Amino acid sequence: MVEINKCELKDVDTLQEISIETFRETFQEQNTPEHMNDYLENAYNPKKLEQEISNPYSFFYFLYVNLKIAGYLKVNIDSAQTEVMGNDTLEIERIYLKKDFQELGLGTYLINKAEAVAREKNKSKIWLGVWEKNEKALIFYQKKGFSRVGQHSFFMGNDEQTDLIMLKKLYNPVPIVQNVND
Repeated sequence: MVEINKCELKDVDTLQEISIETFRETFQEQNTPEHMNDYLENAYNPKKLEQEISNPYSFFYFLYVNLKIAGYLKVNIDSAQTEVMGNDTLEIERIYLKKDFQELGLGTYLINKAEAVAREKNKSKIWLGVWEKNEKALIFYQKKGFSRVGQHSFFMGNDEQTDLIMLKKLYNPVPIVQNVND
């Protein structure tokens, strides 16, 4: 059974734990311990996470599989976005699955949730930044309809890395109204 639940302020400790675990699993092998520790201390300290959860333009969601936390999603709209991309966009800032839950099709649940939030908030596009060396993620996002539209710098400690900016346009089908006189 797969569930997605909104993260609340009371969940900050769980959010910190899964954030650190999934980030380490994803990027530890390609980065120095110093850069990794510096990033984790700054990005995932409880006070910063509390501020992010409290931001009315940011939304966190936990993904559960059989009542076990498997991953999480953070999306931003309007002024919470990390890049100026326009009023019609939603940013997927973080989308992570624990290693044991990868390659089970669960990333699709998180992408679908992001799309649902975008539609709910009347956004017509979704974008994200993905590390240029994260081949697995790049392939996944391309399969989900994202295309590269640019790049920006991402700092792992003081190590400047390149994230590719990928965008997906959402298409909302327009209902066909049939004339009763036809």
